[in-house]
Amino acid sequence: MPRTLAIGDVHGCSAALRALIAAIELQPSDTLVMLGDYVDRGPDSKGVIDFLLELRSRCRLVTLQGNHELMMLAATEDRGEDAFWQRFGGLETLESYGETFADVPETHWDFIKGCLPYFETPTHFFVHANYHPLLPLSETGEDKLFWSHLDGHAIPSPHTSGRTAIVGHTAQRSGEILDGGHVICLDTYCHGSGWLTALDVDNRQFWQANREGQLRSLEPMFLPPLVNRSEKA
Repeated sequence: MPRTLAIGDVHGCSAALRALIAAIELQPSDTLVMLGDYVDRGPDSKGVIDFLLELRSRCRLVTLQGNHELMMLAATEDRGEDAFWQRFGGLETLESYGETFADVPETHWDFIKGCLPYFETPTHFFVHANYHPLLPLSETGEDKLFWSHLDGHAIPSPHTSGRTAIVGHTAQRSGEILDGGHVICLDTYCHGSGWLTALDVDNRQFWQANREGQLRSLEPMFLPPLVNRSEKA
C-alpha cells in the first residue's frame, strides 16, 4: 500500500538520513515529504543534498524549503546576510562543499531554489515551521511558514482545513516527537544530541537514527493512538 512519510530537519546529518531510508524500506509508490533544513550545523550538507537528488528516482520525493535554505540563498546576495548565515551553521555547510559558494554545484542550487513552501494531502499538510489556523497555506506569510516556532502557548489551534499539520523547525532537544494531536513536530535535534525522525503519517509508525547513523531501535515504534491520549487527558 502506498505510504506518506515525512522526515524532519536533517541539518547536514547524511549518515542519519541514509540509515532512515534503509530502515523504512522506501518503495516507488511511497510519497516522502522532507520538511526542510537540509543544510547547516551538521557535518555533511553536501552529502544530504547529493542523497536527496538520488532519491528522486526511488519514490515520489517532495522537498520543502526551510529557513536555513532561505538563509543560504540570501547569503549569496548580501555580505551581511552571509555573516549572519555563517553564525547559524553556514560555515559547516561551506566546509562540506570546499571553501566558497563557487564549490556548490549548480544542481544543488537548483534543488534549493526548487523546494516548495508547503505540501497538502486530503488528511495532512506539511510545512517547515508553522501555520496560521484561520488562513489557507497559500495566503500564509513567510514568517509563519519558515520562521515561527511552536513554543508553549504559541502552539496554534487546529487548522481551518481540518487537516493534521506535520512540521519541523522547533527543535525537540529531548529527541522525542512533539505530538499535539492536530500538529506533530518532527525536528528531534539530530545535529545535536537527538535523532532524525521519519514518520508514516497514516499508521503513526516512526523510525529514528542519530547523526552517526545508528538506529534508536530495531523494532517498530508507534505514536500512541489519539483516542487513548484523549481518554487519559
